[in-house]
Amino acid sequence: MTGSNRFFRMCLVLAAALFCTVQIALAVEVKPALIYSTGGKFDGSFNQAAYQGAESWKAKTGGSYAEFEIANDIQSEQTLRKYARSGYNPIVAVGFNHASAIAKVAAEFPDVNFTLIDSVVDAPNVRSVVFREHEGAYLVGILAAMASKTNTIGFVGGMDIPLIRKFACGYKQGAVSVSADVRVLQAMTGDTFLAWNDPLKGAEITRSQIAQGADVILHGAGSTGLGVLQAAADAGKLGIGVDANQNHLHPGYVLTSMLKRVDVAVENTFSDTQAGTWSAGVRSLGLAENGLGWALDDNNRALITADMKQNVEVARNAIVTGELRVHDYTSDSQCPL
Repeated sequence: MTGSNRFFRMCLVLAAALFCTVQIALAVEVKPALIYSTGGKFDGSFNQAAYQGAESWKAKTGGSYAEFEIANDIQSEQTLRKYARSGYNPIVAVGFNHASAIAKVAAEFPDVNFTLIDSVVDAPNVRSVVFREHEGAYLVGILAAMASKTNTIGFVGGMDIPLIRKFACGYKQGAVSVSADVRVLQAMTGDTFLAWNDPLKGAEITRSQIAQGADVILHGAGSTGLGVLQAAADAGKLGIGVDANQNHLHPGYVLTSMLKRVDVAVENTFSDTQAGTWSAGVRSLGLAENGLGWALDDNNRALITADMKQNVEVARNAIVTGELRVHDYTSDSQCPL
């Protein structure tokens, strides 16, 4: 072997070693924590979607994470501070009810990355992830109106707040785009955090709407929505799930589920921190970012006609391109319909 060849091989070995060193340096050791909202981790909806995102990251990386289910707002601040003091980073808080606690604790621990889902806190170490729920609700509103045989559909919300009114307003806009005289019944479960965890009340409201003629009912109510879907199925009517894919809960009786990709928001926070690419600021996710969608699988495929799929796809493309603007209730609290 000539001297030049030996030198070339040595360069290759050194380059490979340097590359490996750089790759190791880029992989930041992370110790993530996830704090759920009220309603429980296995609410089949919002919290469970967050859990699925954390589990997806765990399966892909072999990492581990801490988690806690709060029962009240006082526990939010206590848990955030406990995790920050214990060296957890990033810390993800699921739900708008964590906002004031995040604002306070993030200021105390400026070197910790916090991610807040469903509300905004303006701080240099906080990522705020919000969703344009009205866009996704518009699509399932189209499906509801097209599936209805009575021209009457329903909506059951959880806590009566602008965020949930945004769901209802988008849903109604989508339905009216199909049938101008469609009737959309609306009811909220309550005005406290208990409204997210009351399946019996959800079922009661659903039966009332069915008695008024509703044959397709969307919920936006956390684990309360489990009662909505059960009552609709028991009556032989159609429910619509939310946040996570709930089609499997009552196959043949869940028309679809409006997907809100909380799982993606959680997994991205863990992954971005690990890759050293995490950044603060507001991230708004809608149809264009695949942050929202609707579920089609073997559990509901027979309920969705070709015309329904086509109408939804046309509307989706129009929203993504800006040709169709869905009114956002949180920017103007007067739903136009």
